Order: sequence, then structure tokens, then C-alpha cells
Amino acid sequence: MAVWGERLAGVRGVLLDISGVLFDSCAGGGVPIPGSVQAVARLKQSQLKVRFCTNESQKSQEKLVGLLQRLGFDISEEEVTSPAPAACQILKERGLRPHLLVHDEIRSEFDKIDTSNPNCVVIADAGDAFSYKNMNKAFQVLMELENPVLISLGKGRYYKETSGLLLDVGAYVKALEYACGIEAEVVGKPSPEFFKNALQVMGVEAHQAIMIGDDIVGDVSGAQRCGMRALQVRTGKFRPSDEHHPEVKADGYVDNLAEAVDLLLQHLDK
Repeated sequence: MAVWGERLAGVRGVLLDISGVLFDSCAGGGVPIPGSVQAVARLKQSQLKVRFCTNESQKSQEKLVGLLQRLGFDISEEEVTSPAPAACQILKERGLRPHLLVHDEIRSEFDKIDTSNPNCVVIADAGDAFSYKNMNKAFQVLMELENPVLISLGKGRYYKETSGLLLDVGAYVKALEYACGIEAEVVGKPSPEFFKNALQVMGVEAHQAIMIGDDIVGDVSGAQRCGMRALQVRTGKFRPSDEHHPEVKADGYVDNLAEAVDLLLQHLDK
């Protein structure tokens, strides 16, 4: 236990991934991972600052939070950092008009964005909308631009629902990058700016924060590159091979969020 004390010393803020850590998605909405509802409640009753940091791009932030509340989680929209609102801010600041290759459920996030005469492409986890026709249209928009801009909401390889593993936006982003000879700008994990924004809102320094997620690259590596510590849960998309990743090693591996919270609270201020 002394090892955990060293690993968790000085933690003042906790960033929580959502999908695969709090719940698993399913056709009917979602199923809480055992112990996660209580774990979030315990965290929020402690002196630790808590923020939810997600790459979810198949549900609007409002609908995601509503689903989590119905599942019993103590969460509000103001506590969530997600990529669609962050992307909208970037689009406004840079005068970008996107062609949207996104899921219908998040189109409402872009209602106040000018999408006429596109000068960039925004891609997210579009699910069944990732057809050849739609991918080719995004490709054509990019190729017609003198300085093509491709903005991706996250760059995950895959994620887990109760039905199994599903291909994520990263694979489709790679296809457009390859075809167009460009590199996408990532808004979401593992982008350093995404993590820094969450830390700024929380009011804690990177060395005082810890990320808890199920993605060895997006959550763990992304957080560590920003100077944070990171725990990987063995739920969600976790694979046993993650613990032997050739480039990334979490600061600790735990069976689930409940165990992570037990350890954090046990070593608080120690």
C-alpha cells in the first residue's frame, strides 16, 4: 500500500472518463458499471475536485448528461468537458465553416455555426453515417480547399458497448488523412489542449490531477503527456495487453472506478 501512497500523493483533482468507466452504452441507452454510481457520489462528497472528460460524440452533451442522471449519477452539464462545444469555439474563433460528418444526435451542437460554403471538415463518431458516399463527400470538400482543415472530435480506435467492441472515429480520420495528405487537428482526448482546458476549469495544476480512464492511449498517455498521473480501469475497452503496452504505462491499474476511488480516498492527504 505504500506504493499507492506514493503514486497518489498530492492529488487534488480527478478527471473521469465516462464511457467504459461510468457506464457501458447499449441500444437502450446504457448500463452503469457496478459500483460506479456510488464511486462518483463518494468522490463528490470528498474534498477532491471532480470533472468529467469525455470524447463522446454520438450524443449531445445535454443528452449524455440526461442519460447519466437517469442512471443515477450525480452530474451536471457544467461539470463535463466534451469535444463538440470545444470544436464550436474553435470554429467561431477561426471563422471556419464546417462540412459536418457527424452523428445526427450531435448536429444540434452546431446549430449556431455557419455551415454554408464549407472551408473545413469536422468529423466525429458518425456511426452508420460512415458510408462510402459520406466519406467521399468529406474527401472532396477537403481536396477542393487550398489549405484543407480536418477537425476530428477525438481520435479513438474503438470503444465498447454491451454488444461488443465498435470501430471509432480514428480509423475514418486516418483514411481521410491518407487520402488527402494532411494531418487532422484533434479536439478531444488525447489532445493536450483538451486536458489543459479541463484542468483550468477545475483550478488545479497538472501535477495535482489524476485521470481515470479505460483507454491506454487516449486517457492514460494523453494525461501523462500533460504532466498528470493516470489510472487505467479494467472495464470498458480495456484489454489485458494494455498492461504490457510497448510505449505507455499507467501509474496504476485497477479493476474498476470503485477500486480507484477507494484508493484515492484512502490516501487522501497522505
